[in-house]
Amino acid sequence: MLPTSLIRPGRGSTLWRLQRFPSILSRGRRLHLAPPFLLDDYIPRYQQLTSVEASKKRSAAYSHLRNCNLCPRICGVNRYETTGMCLIGHDVKVNVIAPHFGEEPCIQGHNGSGSVFFSGCNLRCSFCQNHDIAHQRNGMDLTPEELGEWYIKLQEVGHVHNINLITPEHVVPQAALSILHARDLGLKLPIIYNTSAFDSPASLELMDGLVDIYLPDFKVWSKAASQRLLKADDYAAAATESIKKMQEQVGDLCFTADGIAKKGVLVRHLVMPGMEAEGERIMRFLAGQVSRDIFVNIMEQYRPAAHVGKPKRKRKTEVGVVKPGGVDSREEVRYAEINRAVTKDEVSSVRKAAEAAGLWRFCDPPRHDGFAI
Repeated sequence: MLPTSLIRPGRGSTLWRLQRFPSILSRGRRLHLAPPFLLDDYIPRYQQLTSVEASKKRSAAYSHLRNCNLCPRICGVNRYETTGMCLIGHDVKVNVIAPHFGEEPCIQGHNGSGSVFFSGCNLRCSFCQNHDIAHQRNGMDLTPEELGEWYIKLQEVGHVHNINLITPEHVVPQAALSILHARDLGLKLPIIYNTSAFDSPASLELMDGLVDIYLPDFKVWSKAASQRLLKADDYAAAATESIKKMQEQVGDLCFTADGIAKKGVLVRHLVMPGMEAEGERIMRFLAGQVSRDIFVNIMEQYRPAAHVGKPKRKRKTEVGVVKPGGVDSREEVRYAEINRAVTKDEVSSVRKAAEAAGLWRFCDPPRHDGFAI
């Protein structure tokens, strides 16, 4: 009988699958691969650009740097002269470039993901899990050409499975230029755009044809949470449109037979304490307006970080004031509502909401010795 792990709701009968994919029953092995998402081979999208298309991308990238509109902040600054919200100019500041083994199994594989951690960010998340990188501008300054040369080192020395651009929303022009330069130098790896989903239509248009895998982190849904925790007026409005465009460009996540993801969208959601309703609404959006076949990672590793748990800034009138109940105001902390770890029940609530909405492709620990795909 056909393994149930290969049966996708609404897709073909068992007989249809047996006729089209007879190898799935060979030696009685469970491949844990849904055939509609299995690729025989893959050529990165940037490799398929014509010289004219590549030239247009370069020209557009330089134009955006002179009048920056590549995130919903729309700062409009000339980044050759000054900086906007992200505090990054015409070059990039990179904190770490190295093979990385902290990603999803289908992204990191055996050799690691060639991760590029950009310093700076266009959000100001109070709970930022990479606060030392995103908000403190630590690292080395690189031109787009120097950055592209690092991709070649990751490919030839690190033997990584992909190039993983982490938090690139504020350096999209430089990222585009670096990919095109690396292409000329012989890059052959898929490109991952690992984003907070706070992207603009213009940035995704520029990256169309350059990115193979979009890896957005959909954080919160409500305007209140967006304003309080991300310092963005309406994060969800930007994220929903961004993820729709990502899906239009590359479709559902697909793999080659080695279990490594090559193209498509993988959405992350970090469950936070007391905010299950945010996650549940995000799952319903993904199933209803993007794709029920979208690959989702419901993450449970939230920890208080960045500004969460710090003592509140004291006003002069509050110094030494004891509130009713005997609590000294000096002991209060910022963002107290998320100043704890997330519980298993909270994570389970979001997962159940995702399944109820019709989602079924999750990043779960594998029940075998291969990859979780």
